[in-house]
Amino acid sequence: MVTIAVDAMGGDHAPKAEVEGSIRAARTLGIRVILVGPEDQISRELSQYDGAGELPIRIHHASEWITMEDSAARAMRSKRDSSIRVASRLVREGVADGVVSAGNTGAVMATAKMVQGMLPGVYRPALASAFPTLAGKPVVVVDVGANVDSTPRMLAQFAVMGEIYSRLIFHNASPSVGLLSIGEEEHKGNELTHQATPLLKALPIRFEGNVEGRDIYSGKTDVVVCDGFIGNVALKVSEGLVDMIKHMLQESLEATITRKLGYVLSRAAYRDFKKRVDYSEYGGAPLLGVRGVCIICHGRSNANAIKNGIRVAGELAEARINERIERELGNRANPAAD
Repeated sequence: MVTIAVDAMGGDHAPKAEVEGSIRAARTLGIRVILVGPEDQISRELSQYDGAGELPIRIHHASEWITMEDSAARAMRSKRDSSIRVASRLVREGVADGVVSAGNTGAVMATAKMVQGMLPGVYRPALASAFPTLAGKPVVVVDVGANVDSTPRMLAQFAVMGEIYSRLIFHNASPSVGLLSIGEEEHKGNELTHQATPLLKALPIRFEGNVEGRDIYSGKTDVVVCDGFIGNVALKVSEGLVDMIKHMLQESLEATITRKLGYVLSRAAYRDFKKRVDYSEYGGAPLLGVRGVCIICHGRSNANAIKNGIRVAGELAEARINERIERELGNRANPAAD
C-alpha cells in the first residue's frame, strides 16, 4: 500500500480540509495516509468523523507549522519541527512515498529541495500544472512558479520532465511539446525562447515549436514549457478567469431561465462545466526533479483538492516517476549539463 504524508497545517482551511481530504482518500483510494502536525489538533478533527479510526490513517506529531505570511528562508531556519519539514523527512527516510501540502509554496519547494534532495542531473525542480483543454485531455504546463528566472537549458530540462509526466499520468504515448511565446513563428519571442529553441529541437521529443497563450486551452500540444514567472502569471490569470466565468454563468442562468425543465438541464450543464474547470479535480502540481514525490496544492484547497492531491501523489509514487526521470535524463543528452 502506498503511503503519503500530508502536511496537515499547510492550507488556508487547515487542518479541517486536510483531515477530511485524507479520510476520503483513505476510504476510496486504498492509500495509507500520515497526517503531520500538532497531534492534539489533528486528533480532535479526526474525532469528528465516524469510522475514521478504522481507516489506514495515523498521526505524526510536529510542533510547528509555516504560515503563508512567513518568509520561506527564515521559516526554514527557525521552524525545524514544522509540519512540512517533518513530512518531507518521512519521505527521505522511506517511511512515506510522497508528501502533499497546501502550504506556503516557497517554503514547500525549499524544504523539498533541502530535505528530500534533488535527483542526479536535475538542475532545478519545476512545478507542473494540468490545465483543462477543448481537446478533452489536460495539457501539462511546466514551470508554473518554481523558478522565476530560468535559463535555456532549464527550459529544455523542463520539457523532458514534463514529457515524462504527461506519458505516465495522462497516458500520452508520444506527448507533443510546445514552447510558450508571443507568436508561433520561430523568430518571435525573447532572448530566452530564441536560445531555448535549438536545445529543444535537439532533444528526442516531439517538439512542435512555439505556441501562444491561447494554445494552452486548445490542446494544441500535450506539454507547454515556459519559465516560472510567465507560467505563474498564466496560472493565476486562468484561475481568476474561471472564477469570473463561473460567477457570470451562474447569474445568467438564474436571470434568464424560466422553464423548470430548462433550468434543470442548464444546471446539469453548469455542474459539468464547473467540474471540468475546477482546480480541485486536479489535486495539485507535482514538483518534478526532487527525490520522492512532492505535490503542492492551492492554498485555499478544499477536501476534494486534498483527496485528489493524495491520489496524484499515489499515482506518481506507483509509477516511480522520479526514477523514470533520473533514468531517462541519464539515457539522453542531459539538457542541463554544461
